[in-house]
Amino acid sequence: MRVVVPDRPGSLGAVATAVGAAGGDIVGVDVVEHRGDGFVVDDFLVDLPGGRLPDSLVTACRTVPDVTVEFIGHYSPGANLHRDLEAVEAMTDEPDRAEEILVDLVPGIFRSGWGLLLPAAGSTLKVQRASGGAPEDDGYEAPWLPLTEPTRIAIGPDAPEPWQDVVAVGVPVGDTGQAVVYGRDGGPRILDSELARLVHLVALAQVIRRTAPAMDAADDAATG
Repeated sequence: MRVVVPDRPGSLGAVATAVGAAGGDIVGVDVVEHRGDGFVVDDFLVDLPGGRLPDSLVTACRTVPDVTVEFIGHYSPGANLHRDLEAVEAMTDEPDRAEEILVDLVPGIFRSGWGLLLPAAGSTLKVQRASGGAPEDDGYEAPWLPLTEPTRIAIGPDAPEPWQDVVAVGVPVGDTGQAVVYGRDGGPRILDSELARLVHLVALAQVIRRTAPAMDAADDAATG
């Protein structure tokens, strides 16, 4: 559940109390962004007992002054939720597949949405790797491709139907012509802080893949 909370003492506790009163058990809180207008964007991971509707959490949060619920999603028990450091560790385990692993983990890192790894293919959308739920319309002539810098993707009216309600950003993979795209169907909006984290993770994936051969050679020399 993504909640916009006033950046003042007691606000987070008031939200936690409201969630508890609605029967929810908060099992994790991530601060996503400190905004410049006196508000903070937080992601709450809440365990809701059977029979309780997610709407009850929204109603409860709205009883707290100046609090807004931007989005609420559902994760099955045992869903793979990740943090940035866990993604780096996973990429380090298989450096030759760093970008593919990152795409697989993107939904869990950002708590919702999907990821794509696009090969160098000019303006034609081709999918090299896709996480679950991603639109995989190969052949889409995307006006936002190729990517040369981190970009908020503007989806035009001529896009295929699976892309019509998409909110997405894209980050080029160095000078390879590839791109990592992260999106959500119908929102919520992707924050500047989330785009910055994706840029950082893509850069780390490239470093991990490039330095792996040198690290392996150093290990061989040390044990030889």
